[in-house]
Amino acid sequence: MQLFYFGKIEPDQSSIELPKDETRHISRVLRKKQGDQIHITDGNGRLFLGTIISITSTKCVVNLAFAKAESQPTSSLHIAIAPTKMNDRMEWFLEKATEMGIARITPILCDHSERKKINLERFEKIVVSAMKQSNRLFLPVLDELTDFREFLLSTHGSRLIAHCEEDGEKSELINELQPHTCLLIGPEGDFSNEEIELAKSSGFKPVSLGPTRLRTETAGVYAAAIFNATKLN
Repeated sequence: MQLFYFGKIEPDQSSIELPKDETRHISRVLRKKQGDQIHITDGNGRLFLGTIISITSTKCVVNLAFAKAESQPTSSLHIAIAPTKMNDRMEWFLEKATEMGIARITPILCDHSERKKINLERFEKIVVSAMKQSNRLFLPVLDELTDFREFLLSTHGSRLIAHCEEDGEKSELINELQPHTCLLIGPEGDFSNEEIELAKSSGFKPVSLGPTRLRTETAGVYAAAIFNATKLN
C-alpha cells in the first residue's frame, strides 16, 4: 500500500487538496492520473481511500471515502533525547523509532548538549515520511526542543533514565518497561551528575541498556526496539 499523509481531515470532509510535495510524488513519480485511487491517513489512526478527481504537477484534488480506523495503541513509549551533534544521526533515530511505532519524541537540551538548536520542520518531515513508508496510521508526537529541567516537571507514568555513570540502582531496561513508559537519553557527553540526581529525585529510575556504551541515537533505537519486541505496543 502506497500511503500519503494529510493532517486534520474533518469528519464531514468529502474532498481535499494534497500538499505540493505529495502532489509531485503522485504525478511525477507514480504517474497517477484522474480516476486513480490512493490511500491517505490523517496520522490519527484513520485510513481513507482517495479517488483523484483532478491532477497537475502542482495540484491534486481527491474525493475521500473512509476505509477504516485503528484503535489507539494500548501502550506507548515516549523518548526524551538530546539531539546529536551530527544531524544525520538524529534523523536516523527519528526514522527508525517512528517505523517501530514510538508514540512521542521530545528533543531535550542538557548541560552537555553540543547541539542547542534543531530544525523542527525538517524533523517533522522525516517522521511523516517514516510513518508513510512503514504503513503506520499514527503519527508520533514530536515536541519542540525542551530544557531538561523543564521536561522533568511535565512527565507522568513510568519514568526511566539511561545514563553512563556507575550506579548500583540500575536495572535492565527490559525489566522496567511498563505499558506507558518515558525514557530519558542524554547527549554524547552523557547527563551531568546534577541532571542525574535531579531526574532521580523527580521519580526517574536509572536503567541499563547493556554492558557496552551506545551512541545517543543507537540508544534511542535500541530502546524503541526493545519496547517493540516486548509486544507492549
